[in-house]
Amino acid sequence: MHELGVVFHVVKMVKEVAADNELTKIESVTLSVGEVSTIIESYLQSCWQWTMNKEEEILHDAKLKVEIIKGITYCENCNQQYETVTYGKICPYCKSDMTYLVQGNEFKIKEIEGYYSFYWDDPDEDLWKLWIDDNLSLLQEKLFGLYYVDIEDHFEDAWEVTQDAIDDSIWYDSRH
Repeated sequence: MHELGVVFHVVKMVKEVAADNELTKIESVTLSVGEVSTIIESYLQSCWQWTMNKEEEILHDAKLKVEIIKGITYCENCNQQYETVTYGKICPYCKSDMTYLVQGNEFKIKEIEGYYSFYWDDPDEDLWKLWIDDNLSLLQEKLFGLYYVDIEDHFEDAWEVTQDAIDDSIWYDSRH
């Protein structure tokens, strides 16, 4: 089960993003996972839950949302696209095996939902007004402390993420 290593890798990346964006609590993480990426969602959810129960304050009880990206294959012989899971490698239109996967092997951290807060003990009114003027756009961006971070970190395919996760984790199943 490589999903545990994948979760460790995602947690590491989420903590980095949280630190970079001064988030104080992560509410949820949304992943986009390809239908044929070798990631089993139920295992991923179980590993996530186990990890979140053991995490410190910032990630404790964070929810995992998974969006599945449909597997689509393209046939070079007849120029048709079809559902990969339903038909596999052989094109259902012309029966050719000259096909390749167009989408469905991705693994992407799509979104991190977290909270941002700041504290200022007994601010001077003039300093407070200056700070508000200087940081108005930041305040609008982080209104009410809720902050969404769109992650541009996109992996070519789930194999790369799995390999990174195995390399980063202290445990992996040597039978695979």
